[in-house]
Amino acid sequence: MRHLFLMRHAKAKQGSDDMADHDRPLRKRGRREAAAMALPLQQWQALEGEVHVSGATRTRETLDEIAAQLPELSLNELSLNERAFVDEALYTFDGQVLLAWLKALPDETERVLVIGHNPALLELAYWLCTEAPTSLPTGGALHLTLPVTTPWLGLPHHGARLVASLIPEEASHALFQRQEPEPPDLVKADVGHRILELLSHQYRMVRALEPGVIAGVDPEFLHQYRVNLRRSRAIGESVLATARKPATKGKTPGKKAPENDEISGLKKRLKRLKQRAQATSDLRDLDVFLESLDRAPPPLSPRTLRSLQRWLHARNREQHERLRQQLGDPGYAEEMLAWQRFLDAEEFRQALGQLSPKRIEKVLAERIARHDRDLTTLSRKSGDEAFHDLRKSVKRIRYLAEMQPKRHCDFLAGLKRRQTLLGDFQDLCTRQVWIEAFAHRAGITRERQQECAAWRAALEKEKWALRRKVMALAPLAY
Repeated sequence: MRHLFLMRHAKAKQGSDDMADHDRPLRKRGRREAAAMALPLQQWQALEGEVHVSGATRTRETLDEIAAQLPELSLNELSLNERAFVDEALYTFDGQVLLAWLKALPDETERVLVIGHNPALLELAYWLCTEAPTSLPTGGALHLTLPVTTPWLGLPHHGARLVASLIPEEASHALFQRQEPEPPDLVKADVGHRILELLSHQYRMVRALEPGVIAGVDPEFLHQYRVNLRRSRAIGESVLATARKPATKGKTPGKKAPENDEISGLKKRLKRLKQRAQATSDLRDLDVFLESLDRAPPPLSPRTLRSLQRWLHARNREQHERLRQQLGDPGYAEEMLAWQRFLDAEEFRQALGQLSPKRIEKVLAERIARHDRDLTTLSRKSGDEAFHDLRKSVKRIRYLAEMQPKRHCDFLAGLKRRQTLLGDFQDLCTRQVWIEAFAHRAGITRERQQECAAWRAALEKEKWALRRKVMALAPLAY
């Protein structure tokens, strides 16, 4: 299989009378764009073959930024910059000129990366592949494949297949933030309007984050995607808990009172949001675990640590592929659109308009009282699940209090430490589960099993220290 990678230079400064187009350097944003594309290009194996760059300053600086992110990348003791070919023929905006250049490649070339210019790159992509995207922003890249039996000189029209496409804003969450949906202005909003605007904003965020989640380059996309799903569900559950109950006048004895149509519809949709959020759990836990290994190496031998990292990365790829397929399923898109239609429906807006601050305070007080009772029942004999349940109750309290943030400003600030403490406990438990799974995989040596057992015992001590801190917490002040 022949592999062709087409990349547009990153964002460059505007031209002027004193600067020729050929000499335009990258902007600061362009340098960040190029740096963000380094890892995905490496993962695509786009840098393992020939690298050809236009002679323009902006394309050469794009390569420089990529190379700076991958200092360890070399082939035959040559750095990426040293291996690259700078070719003035690639300084073209004509797709047919670029096609002629491509057809002149020697047949032994099986993998080639071209860093060039639009519209030439897009015109070439259209000529080669019917699946080519309609745009290629600065820093964007395409991965095309062709049969290895097809000589470059005989490239067939529409004979290529699009394997992947990526833009910097899908590879870097920091770049994505420049274009993410604007949060609503809720300074003067009443409770119902605040909830509706928050849910609508979180829906837009979920949809905007999906391409970055599918790309799987920056774990922050998954984290924010998961956060917005879970917040939507938590806010919806708070609405259910505080909504006006249906009237029971004339109710038949022994028969359950009917629910409002809008509340019944909300329950069904919250169930789907919960399932979507749960589908991200293992992948997010793996991301957090891998990040922790980089920050603080565990008490393992170098060989065992490398083996663990390889195993975790393999599980990470499996989980990401599973999630990627789910997000690409037509049923998922329809499910998200149904959620948007529900939020836009007049019936739901009317239900939110009936929310009573008094009712919210009543339910909040009930949840706090229940949390305090659960806290007092904790002991050394309590299982991990009791601490996990307490963490969930704190989150429910927080989301309910956030329905009236001005009123509960100080209270919310005090919840943060409690939630962080319980979250740290959850992370330790999750690590133990993955270590146990690694230690019992087929083919692992007894020596490595013993290392893992010792590490799990050390984590157990950390858990006991956190348990004591949790049990020493005072009841929630309210």
